[in-house]
Amino acid sequence: MASVDVVAFLWILFQLLIGYNLVLPVFLLLIYLVKGSRKGKPAVTGAQEADYAIIVTAYEQTQLLHGVVKSLLQLRYSNYLIYIVADKCDVAGLVFNDERVIVLRPEQTLASNTRSHFYAINRFKRAHERLVIIDSDNLTDPDFLLRLNEYFDQGFEAVQGLRAAKNLDTMYACLDGARDIYYHFYDGKVLFSIGSSATLSGSGMAFTVQLYKDCLGHLDITGAGFDKILQRQIVERGYRIAFAEKAVVYDEKTSQSDQLVNQRARWINTWFRYFSFGFGLIGKGLFRFNFNQVLFGLILLRPPLFIFLLLSVVCLFLNVLVNPLVAFFWLTGLLVFVAGFMISLWMNHTDPRIYRSLWGIPKFIFYQVLSLLRVKNANQRSVATKHFHADKVD
Repeated sequence: MASVDVVAFLWILFQLLIGYNLVLPVFLLLIYLVKGSRKGKPAVTGAQEADYAIIVTAYEQTQLLHGVVKSLLQLRYSNYLIYIVADKCDVAGLVFNDERVIVLRPEQTLASNTRSHFYAINRFKRAHERLVIIDSDNLTDPDFLLRLNEYFDQGFEAVQGLRAAKNLDTMYACLDGARDIYYHFYDGKVLFSIGSSATLSGSGMAFTVQLYKDCLGHLDITGAGFDKILQRQIVERGYRIAFAEKAVVYDEKTSQSDQLVNQRARWINTWFRYFSFGFGLIGKGLFRFNFNQVLFGLILLRPPLFIFLLLSVVCLFLNVLVNPLVAFFWLTGLLVFVAGFMISLWMNHTDPRIYRSLWGIPKFIFYQVLSLLRVKNANQRSVATKHFHADKVD
């Protein structure tokens, strides 16, 4: 094969690998609409409350923890304990007059989500059946545990809740919220409803304690991305991750540009480190005829939104010069993606402030490009996102 043919083949392959990401969400949405939303079995009623351990991880910052604990103590549920792992924190102000709250201060800095989780697990006051992962900036809906139970009672051992925006005070926060709505809709609700697994979001998620131990107990994970390793371990074992859209946690969105850059640098670093998991899951799924593993593996291979969107625009303009017909297909693909994005907002009754923020998408993408330039040392630059939005505690 001539070198020019090799280059042409690689160019076509590259375009296919990028372009399918534009239309895949809408294709899955069509399957979802034809198939209908999977409601599952009716929730078990009158059953004894399962025993939950709620693990709240904090690193260096404690200013939001009182709001988090207040929210958790208002859960309409009785059988749970709250474990706060205050890593590298001053715990002098973390005094709670409720025996359900246990404050743990590691003797040595852990600087790792999973190390903090297992620090709590190894100090459980009793043998909990299930555990919930909550971030130090999250607030919970009062029915959060009840909604999780609806899926555990159906036999699922891993459940991802819905992370809604807690603050929409800046353009960046609104656009961050729009991104979450998009991912929760396609990677959560749609994926789960058509028979695959919801992707994990780092918090607002719950597991049986035994499954969590089996998946991560033998690993020492540092840096961002423990949820990527965990979801791979779960799906690889043949389990599905349920999506509980009514189990709502309110998550702080990035509100400042430097906060956005540092956070996204860690997230992009995570994708480069772990996207190859998708190849293994696809291979196992094809060998086992496991639809969940094949489709979930395909999702893991997808680059971050801004990367494949920028590459798509580059391909569009290059083809305007060399192949106008292919450029038309690229334009169509981009329009399909935009339509799919807007559908996700429309079907989730999105706050008008988010719609008004969409004009800032180019600026939002620009800061993510800056994040890409800092991706190599992302985990050394910062371990956790710095929070600037303060909760009001009565």
